[in-house]
Amino acid sequence: MTIRAVAWDVDGTLVDSEPLHLKALLATCAAYGVDISDLPDDRFVGVNLYGVWDALKDRFPWSLSRDRWIIVLNEHYQRNADSLKPIPGAAETVRALADRGIPQVAVSNSNRIVVDTNLKALGVAGLMRFSLSLDDVPAGKPDPAPYRVVAERLGLAPSEVLSIEDSPSGIASARAAGVVSVGFAASPVDVGDADRTIAALDEVLDIVSAA
Repeated sequence: MTIRAVAWDVDGTLVDSEPLHLKALLATCAAYGVDISDLPDDRFVGVNLYGVWDALKDRFPWSLSRDRWIIVLNEHYQRNADSLKPIPGAAETVRALADRGIPQVAVSNSNRIVVDTNLKALGVAGLMRFSLSLDDVPAGKPDPAPYRVVAERLGLAPSEVLSIEDSPSGIASARAAGVVSVGFAASPVDVGDADRTIAALDEVLDIVSAA
């Protein structure tokens, strides 16, 4: 196995964004008089906003469009970006890989405004060759499209790309595209059928070195 590039999931992998995603979702639902207290807080972890909308759309006023709902939700997220926190070791690992000359990209199931907000908050936007958002691909994770696009744009075989994901949908996307998958779980949670799992992000450095 030869690894020539690393593809990072962003939400929950590089940035601890789930609390802000939940806050934005609850605030947007409340603004339209919708109560989702019957759903567990982690109901939509790893689910892109199109999937969230599909699950909730029957609760919203008929006059509210999906596009408008997404704009309102993402704007709330961006306005409160100062609450974002990096996952421990995230920025340090990205910088260490950059120092080694390893190309890195960000592959997210979030919309462009959220991806840019997250990478800016982490301070690593300039170290990524490029980033892919939900707006940049024909279908989001778990579809293989995001990782197929990554390999194509990097000019690499999928097997030469290492993906770091924290959710089953991300792992499924990577595996379906033929990308080497690493499941990141700082605590015992289901990250899907990954080729390998890690508990700390700096373990990525050892994987790349050994490949």
